[in-house]
Amino acid sequence: MRGDGRADGRDESPEERADRKWGDLLQEIRVAQTGVQILFGFLLTVVFQPSYRRLSDADQTLYMVTIVLGASAIGALIAPVAFHRVVTGRFIKPEAVVWASRLTLLGLLLLLLTMTSSLLLVLRTATHDDGYVPWIVAGVAGLYILLWFVIPAALRLRMTGRTAHPSGLDDGEAD
Repeated sequence: MRGDGRADGRDESPEERADRKWGDLLQEIRVAQTGVQILFGFLLTVVFQPSYRRLSDADQTLYMVTIVLGASAIGALIAPVAFHRVVTGRFIKPEAVVWASRLTLLGLLLLLLTMTSSLLLVLRTATHDDGYVPWIVAGVAGLYILLWFVIPAALRLRMTGRTAHPSGLDDGEAD
């Protein structure tokens, strides 16, 4: 631990920490936004394909759910930018970082659901709904959950207490 009580070894004010975390968060959002927007763009074209009409009612419903999930994921991942724009100049960046982080996490959860439902739709269509499709989709969803949430949460839990942030910016936001 340093002489000023900080355990993280950084010499930055709460405002500097918020600026750094905001920049880190924006980089993370750029990666997720690109993926969800490309996926959403492809999904939007499906309804205009002649083969769409041949989908079962269940698959057309699954498609609509997938589109809504994709649109919601995009909204949640773009929300931090809009949030920042609205609160800019109000000297509340530390709080904005916390909220932007929460919105990003929501966006990632919605992206996981979008990707899972997209995979289900494609595999049901490609295999004519063979019985193993739900198992494949569950396996992929499980992998996403493990890589995106379980491993980072386990590491965070294991490291809790070692690197407490005196700035109060330790509510799940980008580090």
